[in-house]
Amino acid sequence: MKTYKQTFAELKHPALIPFFVLGDPDFDSSFEIIKAAIDAGADILELGIAFSDPIADGPTIQKADIRALAGGMNIAKAKELIKKIKAYKDIPIGLLMYYNLIYQYGTEKFFADFAAAGVNSILIADLSIDDADEVSAPMKKAGLDTVFMITPNTEIERAKRIAEKCTGFIYTVSLLGVTGGRDQLSDMVRPLIARLKAITKVPICVGFGVSTPQHAKSLADAGADGVIIGSRIVKIIEDNLNDKKSIPAKIAEFIKQIKQAIQLN
Repeated sequence: MKTYKQTFAELKHPALIPFFVLGDPDFDSSFEIIKAAIDAGADILELGIAFSDPIADGPTIQKADIRALAGGMNIAKAKELIKKIKAYKDIPIGLLMYYNLIYQYGTEKFFADFAAAGVNSILIADLSIDDADEVSAPMKKAGLDTVFMITPNTEIERAKRIAEKCTGFIYTVSLLGVTGGRDQLSDMVRPLIARLKAITKVPICVGFGVSTPQHAKSLADAGADGVIIGSRIVKIIEDNLNDKKSIPAKIAEFIKQIKQAIQLN
């Protein structure tokens, strides 16, 4: 299975990391959409498992969760879909999700089962670094990398603690607030990347509010090792629900635009 370490070492530009909610808008369409993103140049996938109370997410991803849940998405189907994706291409996959789903399933069993399905890492959005020991050992036992979030208001000593716990990459939150498309990148992100680069060699991947090729290029120019784009991509799905068959091509076109922008770095 391809690792983050291999992927970051091979790339000559920041990793392009699109985010999708598994099963949005339905199981089969989700698979076709993700395949199109892979074919268009995605380097790593960040995938969400639909949850009823996604507190870190804005309206766009909240609605994607609702669509996926309405379509019958659950843990078992998410695992099945991940297996199909990995059978299509061995691409690193990170899950971004909420702890209740993991806890209810059984923490060690969840990590073991999803590692076996082809997942590389699991970022738990509502689990603080102060509670990281609760999951770090079973993640390591399952062969998973650890990924935690750092935000613009994370104090430097705490950022060092978080970086030390990350074996995959640091999910670097570009702004204060929830996920969602933005017209402009936060002016907090460039100095945040610089601060993190000064304290760690763990790859810095930036998400939240990244919406355009220009945003992606700006992050590449600032030294980001990866660019995570979620809400803008999920909005393409939302805007084309009346013609699901058109969505993969539209997602692919957007991914290609982002890829071109970061390769200009």
